[in-house]
Amino acid sequence: MRITREVLLKLARDTVSRRVSEERDLLAIYLCGSLLEEEFLLGGATDIDLVFVHADKVASPREISRLVDEVHLDIAHHEDREYRQTRRLRVHPWLGPALNGCTVMYDPQHFMDFTQASVRGQFDRPDYVLQRSRKQMEKARQIWFSYQSETAEMGPQAVTGYLRAVAHAANTVASLSGPPLTERRFLLNFPARAEAVGRPGLHAGLLGLLGAPNVDPQLLGSWIPLWDEAYQAISPQLAPPRLHPDRRLYYLDAFEALVNGLQPEEVLFPMLRTWTMAVGLLPADSPSRTAWRQATVRLGIGGGAFHERVAALDAYLDLIEETLEVWARQNGAWIS
Repeated sequence: MRITREVLLKLARDTVSRRVSEERDLLAIYLCGSLLEEEFLLGGATDIDLVFVHADKVASPREISRLVDEVHLDIAHHEDREYRQTRRLRVHPWLGPALNGCTVMYDPQHFMDFTQASVRGQFDRPDYVLQRSRKQMEKARQIWFSYQSETAEMGPQAVTGYLRAVAHAANTVASLSGPPLTERRFLLNFPARAEAVGRPGLHAGLLGLLGAPNVDPQLLGSWIPLWDEAYQAISPQLAPPRLHPDRRLYYLDAFEALVNGLQPEEVLFPMLRTWTMAVGLLPADSPSRTAWRQATVRLGIGGGAFHERVAALDAYLDLIEETLEVWARQNGAWIS
């Protein structure tokens, strides 16, 4: 099947039409994510991000459903109470940008009309932008602080937390000029966000936190099959939505496109993050864990080097805090 925006939008509309006839508690449905961006395909694969807002209690917050090999539905389920305080939504680091840019697909009671209008009101006011950005920074600092009492060698759980802190750090910067970065395009899109706030050097720092200077394209390419082995070894009963079997090609096709592109290191964040999460769901004696451990040691993130990397994260967060202060003063949003 030839994947075009028109085809994907029709699939989204068909899904909405079918589900509203099946689920009587739906108040609204909106479309967000990559389909609304200029470049919605990566490696020939993509997803369709929909949010269902329910009047009743939600049984599961997220569902993944394959449409074709290269396309799946990624549906988030929210309760309407999450949308009641619209002023707070405006400064929510994730929901705020999603609501500001989304396309409403179903809204018979004008629930989304009111919510979206409230969120969009003064959405780009500097103090609101700063609040969204600072929330990302607070998360990064909380994770960094949690490692200060740790002394043992770190495993998948700790590395997952570290990568989450790195993501929040980068999104602190990204949130000053747009929505948070998506996982697959994380390193692809970050340079422009750093440039937008006059700190292009933050990109090199981010690559350093991920260990990019320690690897070359050939090595990165050799890790993709190892990532795939770990991904496919996850028990379907244990797989979280992010690592759902129907998302495998969504990642795999993107990784191969990135590693064969002009900047192969752009594959590092999405591959390492999902790989780390995957091995964390496997037995301790799994061969996939051994391969992952060797990779993280090579990157200077795993094993005994972990705490050195956490110290580097501290220095990077200091730079971002300085960036926030400068941006706030320049844009009249300084809060002492």
